[in-house]
Amino acid sequence: MANSKSADKRARQNKKRYELKHAQRSMVRTSVKATTKAVEAKDKKVAEVFKTAQSTVDKMASKGVIHKNKAARIKSRLNKQVKSA
Repeated sequence: MANSKSADKRARQNKKRYELKHAQRSMVRTSVKATTKAVEAKDKKVAEVFKTAQSTVDKMASKGVIHKNKAARIKSRLNKQVKSA
């Protein structure tokens, strides 16, 4: 429990940010899984799905939800999977 007004506000802000970033991280994971499934199923729309996943990862990296190097690593691994398909 917060002892001061400012600590109470900080706790509210942290909770709000956590919920937002948690949803955004989940969005990244979902797009990565969708790309992986498309590669495994040898779907014709792999490039399209990969492009949306790449865009999502870039957006979250620019917002600071995930680190830029992690974003680069995710994109690199996805690209490797798409090229091998």
